[in-house]
Amino acid sequence: MKKAILICLTMVGLLNQGFGQMATVRGLITSDATGEPLLGANVIIEGTNKGVAADMDGSYSLQVEPGTITLIASYTGFINSRETITVSAGETYEVNFLLAPDIYVGQEVVVSGSRRDEKLTESPATIETIFAGEIQNYAGSPSDLLARQKGIDYFRAGVAVPGINVRGFNSNFNAKNLQVTDGRYSTLIATGLPFGPLNTTIKEDIEQIEVVLGPNSTMYGPNAHNGLVNTITKDPRTSAGTTLALGVGNQSTLSIRGRHAQVLSDKFAYKVMASYDQAEEFDYVDTVYIDRLDAEGNLGADGVKEAYDEFELDRDINFLRAEGALYYTPVEGTDIIFNTGYSNSTYLAPTNVGRNQIIDWAINYYQLRVNSDHWFAQVNYTTSKTDDTYSIDERTKQYYRGIDAGLSPEVARGDFSFQSGAKFQDDSRRWAAEVQYNNQFGDLELITGVQYFLDKANSLGTYLLDEDENDFINVRQLGAYAHLQYEFGNGFRAIAAGRLDNHEIYGTNFVPKVGLLRVGDMGTWRLTYGQGIAAPTILNMFGNLFNGLILGNAEGFTLIDNTMVEPQSVEKLQTIELGYRGQIVKSKLFLDANAYYNISEDFLSPLQVLGVATQRGDTPISEVQDGFAFFNGLVASYVNFGQFDTYGFDLGLTYYFNPEWSLAVNYSHFNYDIDENNLENDFDGNGVVNELDLLVNAPNNKGSVGLSYRGERFNATFFSRWVQEFNYYSSFQIASETKPGQTYRGVPIVENARSADAFNYGPLGGFVSVDLNMGYQFSDVFTLNAQVTNLFDETLREFTAAPPTGRLFGLELLVNLPAIGQN
Repeated sequence: MKKAILICLTMVGLLNQGFGQMATVRGLITSDATGEPLLGANVIIEGTNKGVAADMDGSYSLQVEPGTITLIASYTGFINSRETITVSAGETYEVNFLLAPDIYVGQEVVVSGSRRDEKLTESPATIETIFAGEIQNYAGSPSDLLARQKGIDYFRAGVAVPGINVRGFNSNFNAKNLQVTDGRYSTLIATGLPFGPLNTTIKEDIEQIEVVLGPNSTMYGPNAHNGLVNTITKDPRTSAGTTLALGVGNQSTLSIRGRHAQVLSDKFAYKVMASYDQAEEFDYVDTVYIDRLDAEGNLGADGVKEAYDEFELDRDINFLRAEGALYYTPVEGTDIIFNTGYSNSTYLAPTNVGRNQIIDWAINYYQLRVNSDHWFAQVNYTTSKTDDTYSIDERTKQYYRGIDAGLSPEVARGDFSFQSGAKFQDDSRRWAAEVQYNNQFGDLELITGVQYFLDKANSLGTYLLDEDENDFINVRQLGAYAHLQYEFGNGFRAIAAGRLDNHEIYGTNFVPKVGLLRVGDMGTWRLTYGQGIAAPTILNMFGNLFNGLILGNAEGFTLIDNTMVEPQSVEKLQTIELGYRGQIVKSKLFLDANAYYNISEDFLSPLQVLGVATQRGDTPISEVQDGFAFFNGLVASYVNFGQFDTYGFDLGLTYYFNPEWSLAVNYSHFNYDIDENNLENDFDGNGVVNELDLLVNAPNNKGSVGLSYRGERFNATFFSRWVQEFNYYSSFQIASETKPGQTYRGVPIVENARSADAFNYGPLGGFVSVDLNMGYQFSDVFTLNAQVTNLFDETLREFTAAPPTGRLFGLELLVNLPAIGQN
C-alpha cells in the first residue's frame, strides 16, 4: 500500500513539473469601460490551445516557453485584445489587458459550417448560436434557449423532453436532425434518434451550441438533412476552476451539478463533471383505446372501443450524468484528448403509439482525439443499454387482455403484461473513427477527411429482427468528404464540397455543395446550393415491434395480391439558399436573414399499413412475423414516396441601444408546393393528393421578440414567442382541426374527438408564450439566476402523446471558485 501511494505521489509530481525551464507571464484582465475585473476571461497563446482563465480578481498567470509569443485575451461580450512579447527562461513578465465591450454580434467563432474555426458572419451556412455566457445566465435547461433562435421549431413534450425541428416534416419519431457533441455522433444506434434528454453533457461544461439550418450532409454525413445540432464543450486549459450549482423549481425539480477543471502543467490538464436532476412530469394521462368484450361477447360495455388511462403511470423523472477528460500536449501545437461520459435516465417519452416509460436507459462513451495544426483524428465507442423500458400503450392493452382472460390483477400486471411486445430492451454499440487533414495553399484552403461507422444494434429480440444478446445487427458505413474554399480577392470567396458515402444496406450516394460568398466590412452575402440525404435507420430497416405487426423494410415485401413493395432507400434533398449576415447600422443594427427553396424526393414515410404480406424479401412472412397466427401477415412498415417542394425565409434583427440594452426580433415563414396531379405523391392511397399525404407538421409562420439587459452585476431577458396554429399527423397521432369529408387512417377528422387509437385535441400551436429570466452576481463567487417559462400559465399544446406545457419556474445558485495551484 505504501509503495502504491509513493508511486501515485511521484506521478502527480511529474505531472505538475514543467519540462524544461519556462518563463512566467502574469497580469490583470479588466473592462476598460468600468475597470471591473473579468472573472473567467481567457488568455491563450496564439496558434495553440495553451492558456488559462482569470481568477476572481481578474488576475492570471501563465507558464510559457522562451521566445516570441502573441497572447490573446478574450471574454464573452468583449473585443479580443492581443499582445506580442519576447520572453526569456526563468524570467517573469507582466502583461495587463483592458477589454472593450463589443456590442456588435457576428464576430463570434463557429465551427459547424465548414468544420473549422471561422467568424459567424463568414460561415457558408445559416447557423444559430448559443454561447457559454447565455447558458450561465439562464436557470433552466440550455435546450430551452433554442426557442429563442430563428428558423427553429421548438417544442416541449413534457417537463424533461424539449425538442427541435428545422424546416418542416416533424414527427413523433424524427431522426432527420443530427446531434453531434465534440465531433461525436450523439444519436441512438438502433433508432437514429438524437440523444436529447439521454445526453451525458453537463450544463456548466458547454462552451457553445451551434444549430445549422438546412442540409449539411457534405461535412457530417447522412441525417444532417434538415439540420445539425453541434455541442462544443469547454477546454479545461481556458476554463480552469470549480463550479457548483444548485437548482430548484416547481414540478418537484431539483438539480445538483458540479464541474472542476485544472491545469496541472504545460503538458497536462483535466476536467471532471457530474450532475443529478429530478422532477415530476405534468399531471396528464394519455388515452388508451381497447377492444374489450362484455359478458354477451359484444365489443365494450356498449359495443364500442373503450377509453382507459395509461396503466401504472410513473411520473418520476431522474437523470444522472458524469463526464471526464484528460488533455495532454506532447509538443506545442499537438493535443491528445481522452474523454468519457455516462448517463442514466428515467422519464416519459412520446412516440407514434402513445408514450414510452423510459427506465434506467444508460448511455456510455469513450473518445480519443488528436489535434494538430493540419491533422485531426478520432476514434470513439458508444453504448446504449436499457432492460426495462416499455410501451405504456401496449402494456395497458395487454393488462386488460389478461383481466378479460380471467387472470387476477396481480398476475396480469406481472410478466404477462409484457408478453405482447411492450418491453423494449437495448444493448447496442457504435464504433466510429475519423481522420481529417486541412491546409492552406496560397488562396486555396482544403479540408478533407474519411469517416467510418460500425453500428451494432441489439434489442435482445424485443424490437428488432435479432434473436438474443449475441445476435447483433451490424451495419457499416464508410464516407469521404472534401471542402475547398478559394479567395478571389475583393471579398469574394467560392466554396465547393462533396461527400461520397457507401452504406452496407442502401449503397453508395454522393452529395455536393457549392457556394459564393461576398465578405464586406459590414457583413457577408452568401449564395449556396447543396444536397443532402436522410437515411433509413436500423429500426426502419430491421424493426420488429409488437410481435411483428411493425416490420422493417430493408428487403421489401410481397403482398397477397402479388404487389411488390420496394425496400426503403434514402430520401434526397436539394437546397438553394441566399443569405446575409452582418451590420445594417454600424455597431447598432445587426441583420441575419436567409431565403431557401428545397426540392425533396423519395420522402421517407411515417409508419404505413401496407396490407397483408406473404413475404419479406425472399422469406415467407410466417417465418418473420412472431404474431402470424393473430395478424395473418398484416404488416405496417416504411416506404419512399413522392416529390414536392418547400420554401421559406428566416429574418432576425438585433438592435443595440447601448452596451447594456438590446432588442432581438425574429420571424420565420415556411410553406410547400406539391403536384396534386402526380399520384406518386398519394401516400395514403386514396386517389387524392393533399396535405394528408405530405404531413408537413410545421407552422407556416412563427416569430419572437426578446428584450435583454446585461449590466455589471445584473442581467435580465424578457422573451415572447408566437407560433401559428397548425395541423399535425404522425402515424397513429393526430392534432387537427375538423376537416369535413376527410379521413385520417380511415376515421373522419373531427377536432376534440377520438381518431382511431388516439384522441384528437385539435391543432398544435396557436399560442403566444412569455418567458422571463434574470440573474444577479453578488460577488465573484456567488451568482443567483431565476427563470419562468410560460409566465402566464397558458395551455400550450406543442406535441402529441404529451402533456400541454404549463408554467415552469426555477431558481439556481452558482458558486464559482478559482483554480487551485494553477501555474
